[in-house]
Amino acid sequence: MLPRRQLWKARPASPARDREEPRKAAVQGTCGSPDVLEVGQVGKPVAGDDDLLVRVRAAGVDPGAWHLMTGLPCLVRVIGYGLRTPKVRVRGRDVAGRVEAVGTNVTGFHLGDEVFGIGGGSFAGYVCARPGKLVAKPANLTFEQAAAVPISGLTALQALRDGGQVQPGQRVLIIGAAGGVGSFACSWPRRSARR
Repeated sequence: MLPRRQLWKARPASPARDREEPRKAAVQGTCGSPDVLEVGQVGKPVAGDDDLLVRVRAAGVDPGAWHLMTGLPCLVRVIGYGLRTPKVRVRGRDVAGRVEAVGTNVTGFHLGDEVFGIGGGSFAGYVCARPGKLVAKPANLTFEQAAAVPISGLTALQALRDGGQVQPGQRVLIIGAAGGVGSFACSWPRRSARR
């Protein structure tokens, strides 16, 4: 089993290398243990009119990536991730990096912006993502720190704020806060004047 949270770092940008070298990514052709992952070559994605192209500086690994890699529980396969083989060959969803291209319909982002959020296939050099899935990276966070936040942080926030509708002055009991979601769930009430 994968550790709860590890980070993968891309190499720094080099325009000469970017033109000449094929894109490398952690790819998989079948569901299974981490042994099914291998370094393969993929094409550079092209941002659509409603997308951003992000050069990956760091990508987070969480239990969700493990579930998609192994195809377990089997429900993961049934709900659309591929019955026999994965529909998406490049794993990873948590991403932090720099905007390299902006779709014509996208506003609020510019070339060179440092961003983090959710983009499918982040275990590669580049990823396309919808602007609603990315936000500006705070200057006080490294790319590695930012890549560890998106899915776990968002899940905790949605559970407490949206699902639990926790209000200021309420007490919150969080049981089993050992993973990424639990860590964020424990810190959010303190930072927002909830106890």
